[in-house]
Amino acid sequence: MTEELLREREGHVEILTINRPEARNAINLATAQALSAALDACALDDDVWVVVLTASGDKAFSAGMDLKAFARGEFPATDQGFGGITERHFPKPLICAANGSAFAGGFEMLLSCDLVVAAEHAVFGIPEVQRGLIAGAGGLVRLPRRIARAVALEMALTGEPLSASRALDVGLVNRVVAHEQVLATAMELAQRICQNAPLAVRTSKRVMLDAMELDEVGAWELNNEAFAQIASSPDALEGAIAFAEKRPPQWQGR
Repeated sequence: MTEELLREREGHVEILTINRPEARNAINLATAQALSAALDACALDDDVWVVVLTASGDKAFSAGMDLKAFARGEFPATDQGFGGITERHFPKPLICAANGSAFAGGFEMLLSCDLVVAAEHAVFGIPEVQRGLIAGAGGLVRLPRRIARAVALEMALTGEPLSASRALDVGLVNRVVAHEQVLATAMELAQRICQNAPLAVRTSKRVMLDAMELDEVGAWELNNEAFAQIASSPDALEGAIAFAEKRPPQWQGR
């Protein structure tokens, strides 16, 4: 039996690979549980600074729910949402290396990531309305927070997909590259993030995302509190000393 999720560590980067290419990486319960457990472990592991989520093969990042498993009574979700990820507030940078197309729940898993590197042949969409459903695993919540509302509404109401190039134009993805360069490009981005202080990186993500839910006064209060905490951290001191001594900083993550 094929292992549904593969895990690999390169430096401070954890690579999680959905490994069901024969099913277009559709998500069954075992895959959702494995991904949820892996992300839980990564969140608690101080040696993991960035996570890259990708999938096997060159056709699909994920086709969404495994309908055969669903017909057997499985629903591929955990208390962290579809696939173990769509309702998760992951504290560290999460990069999607979209090796292929992503539809429905698979696309909603992509939306749960902070940054996206996409294969040039990839296509993205939430076609649920074409089957009498809605994109209930986060598409209607996360998508209009990622791209212009009119574009998000068009995707949700028509069910029509976006090409990778169009996704880049509207700010849905960060990079579009040839398929064979997707993971390498995502890893380059991850390693670039890892050059920075991990506590400052995590705090930057938290403040930016949380501030979107607040009014301007609340957002500034959150920002100023976070800045005061980071400015007094050992890593902030190390950053200043390393700059003065013209050497790479040695981050402690605190």
